[in-house]
Amino acid sequence: MSDHNKQKKIAVINDFTGFGRCSLTVEIPIISAMHVQCCPIPTSVLSNHTAYDRYFLQDMTDSMEPYIEEWKLLDLQFSGIATGYLSSLRQFTITEQFIDDFKRKDTIVEVDPVMADGGQFYDSYSPEMCQAMRHLLTKADLITPNLTEACFLTDTPYHTGSWRIKELHQLTEKLHRFGPEKIVITGIPQGQFVANICSYDDIFKVVRSHRIGISRSGTGDVFASILIADAVRGIDFESSVRKAARFLKRCLIRSDELGIPKEDGVCFEEFLTKLK
Repeated sequence: MSDHNKQKKIAVINDFTGFGRCSLTVEIPIISAMHVQCCPIPTSVLSNHTAYDRYFLQDMTDSMEPYIEEWKLLDLQFSGIATGYLSSLRQFTITEQFIDDFKRKDTIVEVDPVMADGGQFYDSYSPEMCQAMRHLLTKADLITPNLTEACFLTDTPYHTGSWRIKELHQLTEKLHRFGPEKIVITGIPQGQFVANICSYDDIFKVVRSHRIGISRSGTGDVFASILIADAVRGIDFESSVRKAARFLKRCLIRSDELGIPKEDGVCFEEFLTKLK
């Protein structure tokens, strides 16, 4: 074994946003706090995320392949691979090739299909990219779509208001057909609660938390980070989902107490030492 591979590592393919608490800015500290090395591959670099009125953006597509080639020369091995926001069809191709090259028998692949929310695609997303995301799901062991993304990936009509358990169960069944063994559909509104649907090994669970304040940027990245770090450490899946929900609840409460703008995400830094 290479001396570089004596510690569990997760390769995270996502954008780097300097301000706004999302993507790699969230994933690096959370995964590290959970005693796993986080190795980022930036898909783009932003001064702040796109929910703000203006931002600087540097696309990193042309840098990704030579960057990855250096990791091959180091013979790096990963316990986990996690993907987030991909901004072009070429980035999907690069990401799939990375998984093919680096996935070993015991490597866990998590895909967070970051492409839509609130019943709408993000402005940069196209039908061709949605189809590419469906293909990427076939390489995943674990996926963490929000409700909108789950609907769009499965051609299920999205609607506001309450979702019946039967509808949600059908959603997970459709998602399982792409291949992932474990699924969490995040952030489903249920009256005064927010639910996360947890589906694995023919088990279907609804994990509910009381709704706290306003919807905030980056919460899906917090959730996905905890799940992949726990997965490579062999933590029970449902326990991990409940841990992520509890952690987010604490962060949301504190963010509201401090009056943090919703675009600025959640103040997870105050609770990093509580993650194990």
